[in-house]
Amino acid sequence: MTTKTPVLTDKAPKPLPGIYSQAIIANGVVYCSGAVGMDPVTGALVEGDVKARTHQCIKNLTAVLQGAGTSIDKVVKVNVFLDDMANFAEMNSVYTQYWGDVKPCRTCVAVKQLPLGTDVEIECTAVL
Repeated sequence: MTTKTPVLTDKAPKPLPGIYSQAIIANGVVYCSGAVGMDPVTGALVEGDVKARTHQCIKNLTAVLQGAGTSIDKVVKVNVFLDDMANFAEMNSVYTQYWGDVKPCRTCVAVKQLPLGTDVEIECTAVL
């Protein structure tokens, strides 16, 4: 049976107790939960637009990946959830600044609603 190791870092927003983990490590792979643009200290969404919250999503994922012993450059798959595809270009203008030279595979979809009424949520999978 595969061992599942939870990841918990105080450098990213805390997960809801008993609901989910920030990430799980299994078989040399790190599966990160979705990250919203929440400040890990205040617990509030960062002020600004979808660009500001996209930066914060990726900062939060970076912290979780580091807590797992890997990095953003080792991400192989990203899923982006937007509340409106009208935010696609602005999110991409930030997104392209990250992930290294070889960008991971990606899916981007619009959904009806996201946690805390935010406009973007990002999740990823990385190798150790």
